[in-house]
Amino acid sequence: MSYILLFVVAIWAGAQNALAGGGSFLILPALMFTGMDALAANITSCVALFPAQLATGWTGRKTAAGISGLTLQTLFGLSIIGGAIGAVILLNTPRGLFAGLVPWLVLFATLIFFWGNFLRKSEMADMHLSPRGAALMQFLIAIYGGYFGGGAGFLMVSALTMAGQSVHVASTTKNILAGVMNASAVMIFFFSPDLHWSQMLATASGATIGGIIGGRFLQSIDEKILRIIVIIIGAALTIGLFIKAP
Repeated sequence: MSYILLFVVAIWAGAQNALAGGGSFLILPALMFTGMDALAANITSCVALFPAQLATGWTGRKTAAGISGLTLQTLFGLSIIGGAIGAVILLNTPRGLFAGLVPWLVLFATLIFFWGNFLRKSEMADMHLSPRGAALMQFLIAIYGGYFGGGAGFLMVSALTMAGQSVHVASTTKNILAGVMNASAVMIFFFSPDLHWSQMLATASGATIGGIIGGRFLQSIDEKILRIIVIIIGAALTIGLFIKAP
């Protein structure tokens, strides 16, 4: 029964990611509901959502680009290295420490999601990043992405737009870089005993189906409502995790 619930939640999360983002807020607690601890759920979630990220990145590959003084290939390299570093840090984080960090990470991701959707445009109109600053930001975001990942997409869009990209180009570039940074993390997580294969396969298949469904309805659903739902879910999950925190 838990696998059926996980599959259904993954469909919703995949559609949510395609439409507005924030699907990881659904996947993490769903995986923990099947009996995993926070560390194993985070690792399994990262691997499970990777196929959908690849598909999304491939779809927008022609629009993705680098910025003046910083090529897309350089951003690739920074993302691969940073994602691998984040994954290694995660695997070397004691379970108790990570369980204590998860509520704070989810809170941070929820705040980033809220900021990226409702505050970023007005706050950052006059802020700019140099190529070196953008490179450093991407590297740090990639480390965070390999470690946890929630909110990483919005951080990347913010950094890329501050470095001169339009929101549309930054969004498609972000999708590719997210897949790249997670590729290195996934390669490392494949050898982790904390990767639960059966739950991962159920989640990956559901998220892929949901992503296809969400992509088809992209133009007909009010994204603002979906983003508000994500924030509500993130806030509820944060409260629940703080209550259960060790």
